[in-house]
Amino acid sequence: QVQLVESGGGLVQAGGSLRLSCAASERTFRAYAMGWFLQAPGKEREFVAAISRSGGSRSYADSVKGRFTLSRDDAKNTAYLQMNFLTPEDTGVYSCAARLSYRSNDYYTKENDYVYWGQGTQVTVSS
Repeated sequence: QVQLVESGGGLVQAGGSLRLSCAASERTFRAYAMGWFLQAPGKEREFVAAISRSGGSRSYADSVKGRFTLSRDDAKNTAYLQMNFLTPEDTGVYSCAARLSYRSNDYYTKENDYVYWGQGTQVTVSS
């Protein structure tokens, strides 16, 4: 059972930045592909970003391309989501997710692709 714990959320003004962290309990973290999803108020959860187990492949939602960067540090069992130029539309609960990946450069963009989820961290962007 992999446990994921997000941190780094908070309140920020539009145009500001935040870095979210997702710490995993699993020692074989490098075997897992990771993803981030956003549930905005009144909306369904949606894909934000994904990274392969190798870190060599990434995917981003169109709404965050050029502003968000997903990375991973396997030595720390942690994935990071750097969020820049935030807008009020980025407000919501951000959750990280993980799944075992047998191909080093595969990433996953659908909720159903993932097995393990964190509790989420709230991000609020004021205008």
